[in-house]
Amino acid sequence: MNQRYRLPPALASDPDHSRGRLIREQSDPIRTPYQRDRDRIVHSTAFRRLKYKTQVFVNHEGDHFRTRLTHSLEVSQIARTLARAFGLDEDLAETLALAHDLGHPPFGHAGEDGLAAVMAPYGGFDHNEQALRILVMLEQRYARFQGLNLAWETLEGAVKHNGPLAGPLAARPLPAFIRNYSTTVWDLDLERFSSLEAQVAALSDDIAYNSHDLDDGLRAGVFTVAEILELPGIGPLFREVQKKFPRATDAQRTHEAIRRMVRWLVMDVLEQTHKNIREQGFVTAAEIRAAPAAQVTFSPATDIALKEIKTFLMRRMYRHYRVNRMTAKARRIVADLFHALMDVPDCLPTEWQLPFENEGALARRIADYIAGMTDRYAIKEHRRLLAVDLESVM
Repeated sequence: MNQRYRLPPALASDPDHSRGRLIREQSDPIRTPYQRDRDRIVHSTAFRRLKYKTQVFVNHEGDHFRTRLTHSLEVSQIARTLARAFGLDEDLAETLALAHDLGHPPFGHAGEDGLAAVMAPYGGFDHNEQALRILVMLEQRYARFQGLNLAWETLEGAVKHNGPLAGPLAARPLPAFIRNYSTTVWDLDLERFSSLEAQVAALSDDIAYNSHDLDDGLRAGVFTVAEILELPGIGPLFREVQKKFPRATDAQRTHEAIRRMVRWLVMDVLEQTHKNIREQGFVTAAEIRAAPAAQVTFSPATDIALKEIKTFLMRRMYRHYRVNRMTAKARRIVADLFHALMDVPDCLPTEWQLPFENEGALARRIADYIAGMTDRYAIKEHRRLLAVDLESVM
């Protein structure tokens, strides 16, 4: 394998020197802590539900559009590629990539906006905070503990993959559950950056959704190849493919151009990150965490190109009337479910009907219930709770 982009070995997270798990367990004879964490995430209920959670287009609009599950799998493959080239721990990078969207409610960002609105009087809703709730509390699979009892590096990376959450480097307010967990249960070092593996997972997310949203947008017909030809970075790639493969089908040329886009972005991250670390002279993982900025980055030129691509996607896809109609319906479904269950908590499934201390605690339990729903379950539950004919109740 090409060793060009290998980083100093001490920059990688070493599973043999993990900070361990909150509840001690015997080590596995054949798997590292990060491999075990990956397997626990893959076997979790929350991960399986991603199959029927929206990325951009709701599941029933077509079988070939990305879902949260297929998106997470694409992110994980890019993360493994980058981690291997850098000489980082591939298993940790993959684990964090697979876990990064676990906290998303049904209907993508529309569902999150809807939950955030109804939860505003009760502490709000944040999908990153919800991911931690799932990992440490809501998953109920193991007899010895709540949650998945993951390694410290996995929890830290899942919470901080986009950067510090506290202190002067934090980009937004710190969600209450993350603050309380880090303060009273297990310190996640919220004021510093996370591992290089977590930073790799974050950039892999950017690479995956920018490329596959262009692919899905073309498939959905919300914009055309002619429009993409005018975009920086990806436009020249489409032109190259059209020139080289004049007899290929439109679908084949699109696939070829998108895979070239992924390669362009991956190579850019490899080059720029290697340059960042070489110029800073980092040699230990502790120095990465203490750095004043993320070290896994795109080059300035590619970052500008990606901003233009994101602006295009926002204007031509995310705000397309078809997506807006879905967004409006999704927010209404989420709000209706929340208010109906707040009015009559006894309508919650039996296993969710636990004693609650106050209205805020009830609201959070209902938010947990709704956030865990798939798109189709939320639609069915909305029909069951709010249908006027009794035959639709069951």
